[in-house]
Amino acid sequence: MSVHTHILSNENSVLLSYLAELRDPLIQKDRWRFRQNLQRIGMLMAYELSKTLEYTPQTIQTPLGSLESPLLNQQPILINVLRAALPLYEGFLSIFDQADSGFIGAYREPHGATTDPEIGFFYQALPDIDGKEVLFIDPMLASGNSCIQTIEALLRHGKPKHIHIAAVISAPEGIQKIKDKIQFPLTIWTAALDAGLNDQAYILPGLGDAGDLAFGVKTS
Repeated sequence: MSVHTHILSNENSVLLSYLAELRDPLIQKDRWRFRQNLQRIGMLMAYELSKTLEYTPQTIQTPLGSLESPLLNQQPILINVLRAALPLYEGFLSIFDQADSGFIGAYREPHGATTDPEIGFFYQALPDIDGKEVLFIDPMLASGNSCIQTIEALLRHGKPKHIHIAAVISAPEGIQKIKDKIQFPLTIWTAALDAGLNDQAYILPGLGDAGDLAFGVKTS
């Protein structure tokens, strides 16, 4: 199956400023600003993704007349990973404001391999996805393991029309693993594609732990 990848930072836009602030250790100390930048990037990514969806011309009546305008057939299903994806998800939801949403609880197994970490799941709440565009939202696409396992869970739950993956920062290793493992039409949207992973499967240069930076360091 073909996998298309869109790297939004390949073109100059205000998105680059938001990315730079997300990576800056001094600016990261302001959690509100960190979350706002994730949300802004989500809004920009949603706009770009919306260009690929299906539209049908509709007649719009104004106070002074009428005109034909293409309108979105159906808003995509938004699936996000708790907790790190919440600000990015809010950005998408502000654009696709009538979308159904699904939530996945996932975590790295603390005693698993560091270079290819195992992913545990503790929560799942999914809407009907049959025949629909599904958008999986996770700010960091690192090893690709959580993304692959979530998509496999989605495909057991139903048969979507197409799956989109939205990440702020991705590693080539994760994208390649998704291409190798998932036999379903996919489109990957990432704000930035970084150099690769370190020996603990964190993205370099990356930005750190997005969930901790947005909401505080977790202890369990």
